Amino acid sequence: MMGALKLNNIFVNLPVKDLNRSVTFFTHVGFEFNPQFTDETATCMMIGDHIFAMLLVEDKFKTFTDKEIVDATKSTEVLLALTAESRDHVDEIVNKALAAGGKPSKKPMDHGFMYEWGFQDLDGHTWEIFYMDPSAINQQS
Repeated sequence: MMGALKLNNIFVNLPVKDLNRSVTFFTHVGFEFNPQFTDETATCMMIGDHIFAMLLVEDKFKTFTDKEIVDATKSTEVLLALTAESRDHVDEIVNKALAAGGKPSKKPMDHGFMYEWGFQDLDGHTWEIFYMDPSAINQQS
């Protein structure tokens, strides 16, 4: 019997209508991009040490799938959930996204041990930012 599958990195591929506009938006939110994996059709947004989002213009994205691209402004295929360092950090990230032209995905929710808020990017992809109190996680063990 094999051990549990563990992989090293995640690359989320997202279709975008206007790559330059998306790069400007996510730069305002605070993300950086890897120029080694950037051209006029795609860019690699660095989210964490092992977390990346490939923003691909729709024609490039279509080369990776035979399925129809979902219009994320009308349907949801995925929720991108990312942890923040604190409740204030959640608010900071979402407020930057909203100031850069994003839309709120829902109102902030305080569950006591967890605080979450989110935004929709320029193409309608939903980003949920949350903070979970580490002492609450330890109590679950």
